[in-house]
Amino acid sequence: MKNLIGNITADKLAFRGFAISLLLTFFTFLYIAINYVNLPPLIPLFNQLPWGNNRLTPTVGIFIPIAIFIVIFILNVLFTSIVYSKNPLIARLVAAVTLILAMMNFLFIIRTVIKII
Repeated sequence: MKNLIGNITADKLAFRGFAISLLLTFFTFLYIAINYVNLPPLIPLFNQLPWGNNRLTPTVGIFIPIAIFIVIFILNVLFTSIVYSKNPLIARLVAAVTLILAMMNFLFIIRTVIKII
């Protein structure tokens, strides 16, 4: 396992992509924690569903996007650590995609909380 993580830390571009993704996830969590007391009991999180109660989730549901992203982040880090020795370009692309997902997650949470408050 130590060797697998060492592959990622050896490539500065991939490591920075994952580090910034983790930092953005922390800021997303911090933003939710600060505004959690101001959120209503039900929030519209699933905006792609038809209008009605299906769109709503309890306030704790605001952490669903973060939980999903953390699972994706862990899978991407494991995939990158395995693939890096064979193809560093794919590892860097996965790190870039992870960073883009982290930014989209951050913007989604900010947009959702601002619309509610």
